[in-house]
Amino acid sequence: MEKIIFTPEGEEPVQFCVLEQTRLGGVDYILVTDSEEGDGEALILRDTSALEDTEALYEIVTDDEELNAVAAVFEDMLEDVELH
Repeated sequence: MEKIIFTPEGEEPVQFCVLEQTRLGGVDYILVTDSEEGDGEALILRDTSALEDTEALYEIVTDDEELNAVAAVFEDMLEDVELH
């Protein structure tokens, strides 16, 4: 499982495991969890970086409509995962 490290400004780095990624409406999204095994906290992140950026810049999806649409795609991709 691919792991990525986020370094929020002014905070300690946080490691997440990438469960899946998709592109929807021209925007890249990743589904990450804080636990490699068992039930963990899952987040859907949107890539907000520009094409010329050397590092990806992600933000947590908080808009309910966008979150529901992307969560439905990830649920279809991962049969054993239910996102709430």
